Amino acid sequence: MLPADADLMVDQEGGRVARLRPPHWCAHPPAAALGRLFEANPGAGLRAAWLTGALIGLDCRGAGFTIAAAPVLDLFIPGAHDVIGDRAYAAHPAAVARLGRAVANGLLAAGVLPVGKHAPGHGRARVDSHLTLPRVPEADLEADFRPFTLNADLPWLMTAHIVYAALDPNAAATMSSVIIRDIIRGRFGFEGVLVTDDLAMKALSGAPADLAAQALAAGCDIALYCSGDFPANEALLSACPALTPGAQARLDAGRTRVAASRLILAGTPLADERARLLS
Repeated sequence: MLPADADLMVDQEGGRVARLRPPHWCAHPPAAALGRLFEANPGAGLRAAWLTGALIGLDCRGAGFTIAAAPVLDLFIPGAHDVIGDRAYAAHPAAVARLGRAVANGLLAAGVLPVGKHAPGHGRARVDSHLTLPRVPEADLEADFRPFTLNADLPWLMTAHIVYAALDPNAAATMSSVIIRDIIRGRFGFEGVLVTDDLAMKALSGAPADLAAQALAAGCDIALYCSGDFPANEALLSACPALTPGAQARLDAGRTRVAASRLILAGTPLADERARLLS
């Protein structure tokens, strides 16, 4: 039985990353479609992004979820692996930041906490982190950082399972106290809940409980493990320490923010308006 204050998260970006799908829930456009509209008409693109966040949020809230793993704040990088691809709003950091902000605000208006991902930036990965560990050799990552810096006040961020050679050549960001302390908490100024990407992804190797312990020790607040392997889940839960007071305070701050942001929304007119904008 879940405690009364339990949060439930779902991976629901729109496009190809959607756990809630038709016919029971709405279809939502990929991030790149919002980016193309923004490029042609910034006002319309931002409105469509907010509407998409609100509509995703209404679907999630109606299904009992309180957190949606969106928006993606990674850049579209030509030549990189398409694991991000059309999940990115654009190649330009300012466009990504503005569209991601609009989607996040729509989610908040629907009463759902947004999760910006994948800090400090997944766009340059040349392999799929679901299958193997990406290594990013570039030293100049200022463009990748920019959408996260501009959205550092989001209530939640998710880490990337990527080694950034110029930042910490020895550990993926999820496991790197250097990246979490100096970049995500330091340079970005992020003060919210930091959750790992799925520890079941093959970018990381080791027992799930050990991976969770390493991520929490590095500075993550919450470990995410989504394999569907219930014995492994039980072992991980048994091994994880209780939330730290700091993590609990960040959780509480997010809940307070979403409660203050929630609006009364009607899905049908919002969906109709979005359809007109994207047509």
